[in-house]
Amino acid sequence: MSRQSQTGRSSARRGPFRATRYVSALPLVDVSELVGEGVRLVLLDRDNTCVPRDAKVPPAAVMEWLDRARAAGLTLCLVSNNFHSDQVRGSAEHMGMDVVDHAMKPLPIALRRAMRMEGFSPRETVMIGDQVFTDVVAGNLAGVRTILVRPQSRKDLWYTHIFRVFERLALRGVTFDGE
Repeated sequence: MSRQSQTGRSSARRGPFRATRYVSALPLVDVSELVGEGVRLVLLDRDNTCVPRDAKVPPAAVMEWLDRARAAGLTLCLVSNNFHSDQVRGSAEHMGMDVVDHAMKPLPIALRRAMRMEGFSPRETVMIGDQVFTDVVAGNLAGVRTILVRPQSRKDLWYTHIFRVFERLALRGVTFDGE
């Protein structure tokens, strides 16, 4: 990935709280660019990345993006901290992908499990999510590229609202592609 500092891409030397790329919404992530960079596995967060917190199914634009990604040969896997396994598995089935639930992000264990399950290495993998302190940190610890997207909904769990305050501090000076 090219090197930019205060825009949609972070510099090559990034800390644990910096994503590789910042994009305003999942449907704006360029599938052909991912393929061109050697990505073969896309790990996706569920809540507020693929499925808005205040909804039960992904928006049509997300489903279209997933179809484009699959058509380009990418393997998709949902990696979610959500402990409601039935909801997470139902979403994964609806979106047509495998799932690793109870992920315990920011620990990288579930991301590594997903990569083993799907048969890909960290250099072939990207993690896309809406939270710095779970998705981005887990991806960085697992050694994969990370893309941070804006949350689809303002509705979040009570403790996520607390993390969002600190997230705003971590994101000062960052702009998201598509904004």
